[in-house]
Amino acid sequence: MEQLKHECGIVMIRLMKPISYYEKKYGSWEYGLNKLYLMMEKQHNRGQEGAGVSCVKLDQQAGKEYMFREKALGANAITEVFAAIGKSAMNDSDAWRGEMLMGHLRYSTTGKHGLAYVHPFLRRNNWRSKNLCICGNFNMTNVDEVFADITRMGQHPRIYSDTYILLEQMGHRLDREVERLYSEYVGETDEPVGQDGALAGETGISITKYIEENVRVENVLKSSAHLWDGGYVVCGQTGSGEMFAMRDPHGIRPCFYYKDDEILVVASERPAIQTAMNIHTEDIIELTPGQAVIVTKNGEVRKETILPQQENKACSFERIYFSRGSDRDIYRERKELGRLLVPQVLDAINGDLAHSVISYIPNTAEVAFFGLVEALDNYLNQQKAKLIEEAIKSLDSRFGPHLCVTPEGLKDQKPEELPLLGSDGLLSLLSMRIRSEKVAVKDIKLRTFITQTDERNDLAAHVYDITYGSIVPFQDNLVIIDDSIVRGTTLRESIISILNRLHPKKIVIVSSSPQVRYPDYYGIDMSHMDEFIAFRAAISLLKATGKEHIIHDVYRKSKEATRDASINYVREIYNPFSTNDISRQMVRMLKGDDIRCEVQMIFQSIEGLHSACPNHPGDWYFTGHYPTPGGVRLVNKAYVEWYEKTY
Repeated sequence: MEQLKHECGIVMIRLMKPISYYEKKYGSWEYGLNKLYLMMEKQHNRGQEGAGVSCVKLDQQAGKEYMFREKALGANAITEVFAAIGKSAMNDSDAWRGEMLMGHLRYSTTGKHGLAYVHPFLRRNNWRSKNLCICGNFNMTNVDEVFADITRMGQHPRIYSDTYILLEQMGHRLDREVERLYSEYVGETDEPVGQDGALAGETGISITKYIEENVRVENVLKSSAHLWDGGYVVCGQTGSGEMFAMRDPHGIRPCFYYKDDEILVVASERPAIQTAMNIHTEDIIELTPGQAVIVTKNGEVRKETILPQQENKACSFERIYFSRGSDRDIYRERKELGRLLVPQVLDAINGDLAHSVISYIPNTAEVAFFGLVEALDNYLNQQKAKLIEEAIKSLDSRFGPHLCVTPEGLKDQKPEELPLLGSDGLLSLLSMRIRSEKVAVKDIKLRTFITQTDERNDLAAHVYDITYGSIVPFQDNLVIIDDSIVRGTTLRESIISILNRLHPKKIVIVSSSPQVRYPDYYGIDMSHMDEFIAFRAAISLLKATGKEHIIHDVYRKSKEATRDASINYVREIYNPFSTNDISRQMVRMLKGDDIRCEVQMIFQSIEGLHSACPNHPGDWYFTGHYPTPGGVRLVNKAYVEWYEKTY
């Protein structure tokens, strides 16, 4: 119910033919830009803090711009960027008429805001082959190490952010690649070298052409990426016409691409490509972890292994929450997450479906809601069939097997002659259905200009409104499904209170994901221990049960292991308790004194998560099993920071 921020969304396009081809066939030179705009809009869910676009025009004559970039801030950034592009193109007939396009949508997860942090990042040079523009969907856990590496080489970065530091690191390696080709060319020519070490005249032009046609971006990536620790898709383009997208070796962040003889497109989400290109799911390729898809200046497309593929740790939160539910497989998985919750829901309402209403908050939980309702409906039908079968057997034993048994023939039977069907008879049973309603509606957005805590909390209590009359007061259970429960703020300040206005007999809050217990360091905006209601509940239980020494022991171990990346000691905080123990404590912490009805919280199991999303086993935010050493190191560090701030 609390919005999580996620970094970020990417789109890349390489037109495989001259601009004139698209102008003739599609009636506009803007064919590539139009596809870029559409795919960025289709991934708007991935970033609403800023957007940026870059373009490279191949074979531009000297003295004219060949690399273009436009960035903007805010929820309307995409519209503003493309409006600026249109205006620029009207003033300059060459502007933005390039074959290489790159777009980025940003959600900050590091607390750094402003236009300077919006991708793409551009590194300029007077040689086209040394120009580099990059963007990405990533968060590096060892940016300090990468920073130290490039400063040891003598560089002096102006901005301390992972994107800028990667730009400088890769830019340095690109320089070395160009110098390698320069030396290679010089070694094969008899032309004299000038006093400044340069080749002049026709030979100077020839060497430039030789370098631009032989740059191997995989050399740049291999000499840079071996230092990276994190979840990432890093994309880039050079001024001389190379383009690439690389995925981390665990496949934490998603990346898909499609190619035909006219275009190559890369995006964070598959449906964006499907919609823009009007193609089938099977036409789209998921980039293999550790690989890069590379397009050369002459249009050659190849995949290169940059780092060895590691154990699959594709982010399960992508499936639960972040990615658009319009993806074929994600839609099925979210429905399955809802379906798997049926046993727990039935237990929570004591099987009383006749007096239970099922709903969902927020809209991102809608697909899981469909799965839950569909599975409950199947369960109810099975119970109907079972009871009908038993009733027919009972009648057969009384009147013989040749009696024609129909609902019309049974409706006048006395209740005692229809055991298991209840006093209303068979027709009443057949009319039973799962009751689902739109109980809560998001009404307004919390305005950040209200800074006083009391006023903000009062406004938060009215973010959602309820549909009055949607349940029978004091008789119906109210089951609300959510996709994830992280901080609990909205539950405490708003959701539980407004649901209580309907006077349900019981409120059951259901999460289609497991309890979120640990920070994420690979691109999701949750990095502090005390953000998590599950963590606060576990700490509260340790104190209440006389186990507070565990809090201090974990601090000591985490403090000593600041440089050790092998053990996540924070997991010991949860070990003494079951999931239900922590759920009950969460309810105690979230339920206000004015809430008279019973409240229960239900969470998806880890086993259920992996069953529903078998190809995306990354679950560190639920289990603490981080896929890289940087994640383990940072979670121990986060606990130390929390402890020293708290004690």
